[in-house]
Amino acid sequence: MYSKKVVIRYTATNVDQPIICQLVKKHDLDFNILKAQILPRREGVIVVELSGSKENFDKGIRFLKEKGLTVEPVSKNVSQNNDKCVHCGACTAFCPTDALYLERQSMKVLFDAEKCNGCELCVLACPPRAMEVNIF
Repeated sequence: MYSKKVVIRYTATNVDQPIICQLVKKHDLDFNILKAQILPRREGVIVVELSGSKENFDKGIRFLKEKGLTVEPVSKNVSQNNDKCVHCGACTAFCPTDALYLERQSMKVLFDAEKCNGCELCVLACPPRAMEVNIF
């Protein structure tokens, strides 16, 4: 079973279409909505984890792009700015997926982008603003 978190961006012209429903039906994929901001007649964004066979996942991503949606990995949206990070660990207490964790040996906060669900709680919790999110 292949699983990956992606950010899907809608345009004002396709936001009212049942594209996610079509995606999971036509390509036999399971999905888990991690975050969504979709408004009628406006641009929208949805962060989902898609699961299924690698072949179906790839076909599904092509389907989304053919429908005019932009698809990118969720790891592009949250990042740790190591120049700003003071390794205080405040962000780790708020991370629901353990994507941020304190490495005991070095006492540094490490970020595993593959575990990140894009919830942005770390951005709010980080005193020096070392956790950064690309604007949807």
